[in-house]
Amino acid sequence: MEVAAKGLQFEREGRLVLDIPALTFASGTTTAIFGPNGSGKTTLLRLVATLEMPTRGHVRFGNDVASSLTFSRQSVAYAFQQPVFLRGTVYANLELGLRLRGVARGEREARISDAARECGITHILQRSARNLSGGEAQRANVARALALRAPVTLLDEPLAGLDRVARAQLLDDLPRLLATFATTTILVTHDREEAFRIAEHLVILVAGVVRASGAKSEIYRQPPDRETAELLGYMVAPVNGRLVAIPPGGLRAGTGADAFQVVVDRVVDMGNHQHVLGTVGGARVDVRLPAHTAAPSQGSLLSVVAQSEVLLP
Repeated sequence: MEVAAKGLQFEREGRLVLDIPALTFASGTTTAIFGPNGSGKTTLLRLVATLEMPTRGHVRFGNDVASSLTFSRQSVAYAFQQPVFLRGTVYANLELGLRLRGVARGEREARISDAARECGITHILQRSARNLSGGEAQRANVARALALRAPVTLLDEPLAGLDRVARAQLLDDLPRLLATFATTTILVTHDREEAFRIAEHLVILVAGVVRASGAKSEIYRQPPDRETAELLGYMVAPVNGRLVAIPPGGLRAGTGADAFQVVVDRVVDMGNHQHVLGTVGGARVDVRLPAHTAAPSQGSLLSVVAQSEVLLP
């Protein structure tokens, strides 16, 4: 199901939090709303879920304008950032949403069984939902949303608060789970790795304004501005009179017509190689030195070349 926002604005205590003239989430895709903390990502997700109502404009599901929570209950499954469970077992918590949507008992059992198996929580279905580890709770949270098999699935920071091992496991599993149970998926994250590994499309949101939206590869190849480039991991620096964005690992020590000078701040020994941290035109840069290269001294100049770069406005 396609989800589209038009003329969408949201104010909180007289302050404009979101201002989105037009934005479309294509049917059958997974899109990550990506941006820094405080950019309005969760607010946008809550507007799509009709947990908040816009100050102006609307959100459309297919041909229907979302106008109430009752409307969204049949169209949306929402996994909150912090799992919230009622008293009772994990099974009872997964079943509740299905019962509220009028799903027959046999179908409820089948959906819960499928979602629990794929999410790896079958062994905890009869455990108290309020007595789970962080990883178990987040998997149960995701399973509850996926069991609904809703036309639109919303995930708010689905990997938040997990330890490194649990996060890595769920990050590996999520693309498969969404392909199996979800159709149109919108997730919120401030983590670049999560956005790129889970989603096909990106919406870059900064201070309540969409800076870019579309296929992740296209946005990465041509970020529209400095803030977007930095969010995507580029180093942004003034080089030979131009403002350029250099992708991670895109600098090497060397000379040539396009070389520029980096003021060495310090050298970090990584065991099998060294990194030079320095500045050019006040911007911070990171250059990996080839193996067995003598480390430059602090305050010296290191000649470097960008292997690839994007010219910014």
